[in-house]
Formats: sequence, C-alpha cells, structure tokens
Amino acid sequence: MANHRFSLQSFLLRLVFALALVYASYNPSGYSFFHWAKEALFGDALAISPPFAMSAVILLIGWTIYIRATLLALGALGLSLAFAFFAIIVWWFIDLGILGLDSISVMTYVALFILAAILATGMSWSHLRRRMSGQTDVDDVAD
Repeated sequence: MANHRFSLQSFLLRLVFALALVYASYNPSGYSFFHWAKEALFGDALAISPPFAMSAVILLIGWTIYIRATLLALGALGLSLAFAFFAIIVWWFIDLGILGLDSISVMTYVALFILAAILATGMSWSHLRRRMSGQTDVDDVAD
C-alpha cells in the first residue's frame, strides 16, 4: 500500500493548485479567463474557439472538485469560521498598517488568496482532522 502521509508539502501543493485555479479564473491584471470570456462573448465579434471552450471546461472541473470537497469537508459552519478567521487576519493587517484600503487591486489579490487558502483547507481537511484527532472520515458511498 502506498504511503499516504499528509505533510506541509501536501497542503502547499493543494494551495498552489487552488491559487492557479482562482487566479486563472479571475485576477485584476486583465489576464484571466474572466477577461478572455468577456472579450470573446461581448467583444466586437463572437470569438469562441476550441482553446476557449477547453479552458472553460478545465476550470469548471477544477472548481467542481475544489468546491465539492470544501463543502463536504467543512460544511456551512466550517466555511463561516474559515472566512471569519481570514477576515480577522486581514482586518488585523489593516489595523497594523501592513495592508491599506487604498488599493482595490491589492485587496482583490488578498481576497482571491483567501479564497484559494479556504479551498486548499477544504481539500486537506480530512487529512488535517485525522492527524489532529485520530478519527477517519468516510464519505457516503452509493450502493
């Protein structure tokens, strides 16, 4: 049987994929699927191409995997606590003067990072819970 030990590296890998998913979907730089879709669908001419369609499907697959895992692992209460946790950290950084409210772009990147961190936590939660409590989660299996 393969070694399935969960480590910081395991979490960071999930975080890197979550960051890629979130920032590829939207970011304030102007280079994201959102901006591509806006131009393709609402530009001068309809410009839907095979690479555009494939990108849309790949992003939808990624979002489906991450959102489903996060919702199943954390639930409504866990999601609320995760958002509150990260919101307080941002508030603290603003209070300390590390972050400013003057740049919408910076705050957007921070919000997107928080979203990716929550998705990565959701993908990792069963492993983290097992390490902290010794209890194993079992998903419902259809007959």
